[in-house]
Amino acid sequence: MAKKYSEPTHAIQHERVFLVGVQLQSQASLLTVEDSLSELALLSDTAGLEVVGTTTQRLDRPFPKTFIGPGKIEEVQALIRELDAQMVIFDDELSPRHQRELEEIFGDKVRVLDRTALILDIFAQHAQTREGILQVELAQYEYRLPRLTRAWTHLARQAGGKGSLSGVGLRGPGETQLEVDRRDISRRIDHLKAELEKVRAHRERHRNQRRKSELPVVAVVGYTNAGKSTLLNRLAGADVYVANQLFATLDPTTRRVELPGGHLALFTDTVGFIQKLPTGLVAAFRATLEEIAEADMLLHVLDITHPNVHAQAEAVLQTLEELNADHIPILTVLNKIDQLPDPEGARTSVAGNSDAVAISALKGEGHTDLLDAINRKLYESFEQVSVRLSYQEGGLQALFRQQGQVDRVEHDRNDVIMYGRIPGRLLARFQPFIQMESHVGSI
Repeated sequence: MAKKYSEPTHAIQHERVFLVGVQLQSQASLLTVEDSLSELALLSDTAGLEVVGTTTQRLDRPFPKTFIGPGKIEEVQALIRELDAQMVIFDDELSPRHQRELEEIFGDKVRVLDRTALILDIFAQHAQTREGILQVELAQYEYRLPRLTRAWTHLARQAGGKGSLSGVGLRGPGETQLEVDRRDISRRIDHLKAELEKVRAHRERHRNQRRKSELPVVAVVGYTNAGKSTLLNRLAGADVYVANQLFATLDPTTRRVELPGGHLALFTDTVGFIQKLPTGLVAAFRATLEEIAEADMLLHVLDITHPNVHAQAEAVLQTLEELNADHIPILTVLNKIDQLPDPEGARTSVAGNSDAVAISALKGEGHTDLLDAINRKLYESFEQVSVRLSYQEGGLQALFRQQGQVDRVEHDRNDVIMYGRIPGRLLARFQPFIQMESHVGSI
């Protein structure tokens, strides 16, 4: 099924792109192929590209050589000629072979990209800090390394002599250049990883300082464009960049927020999640995403007006599980209720639910309810736990006694087992030591 788009009304002509989506029966997907392709169109718009048409195909599995079938390839060829498209973007990550074969078929005048390459391009445009730039560069190089072959095939063909064709072990200049390029990129990757380890160590020192200050950390998470930066601006009077586009902000921002009762907390805005988030990006942004795993509480911001809000929420929860952050206390924030026909009805629907709040970050509706809910989770709710701590974990033992309520303590040769209640904000810190057989519940 193919779809053409009419000419845009704006005067500036961007690079014209044609989008291809595939529904694989062998793979579970949170979104339908049509909805996923609509998201790819938004990503393309964010990258400054002009989408001129789309097509979809349903397959049991990808074709080994070209990902899509031969009939669909002929259809795409005809449409990109008719629509004068300079680029074809696939909604899935293409293998190096798929990309190479498709580029051969479509010709030199048409570039072939996949969803991963498009997201990397957007990240490269939006990264501002040194850390963000390093992270994106690392992800780009790791993505490009296995795809270098085609860039030098013209040189390999030019070699043409006995050495490159007879199998006697001699190498032509193209192959030599490819090996040099691979070595250069591999060295650059090693350098970037070393630099990011320094960033990671620097972040760990900052986290240790925050722990000493005993200020709880709240990580604001959610699907991209759910309104996380707008919410942080509203809560902290911050000036985080806000735009109605995907991945408007990449670099994490931390602000101090005053809660009811004079309590304070540190709020950290994080990169937005998305379905099919490239694993290379998750790895490259490890230092940043560790801010989430080390938080005392998560604010999961949802765009309640989005037609795929449930699938978006599931994508976020899956990513949190991959980051080993699914054990952290979470408060769900239903955002953008000002765009609903009955905003007050949305707030009433979650009244009495300690795990959800309905707000409009843009208009400030539900702002007080949200702060009250955060304060209750951080400072007023207690969790019944039993934790096994080694004698070397003296700091955590002292923290339990100072901030919690100890019912009893048992000792054995290696460990101290403490039973009692701890504030909800400390649950994540004690999570690795909680005994599996103990009952954990709010009181």
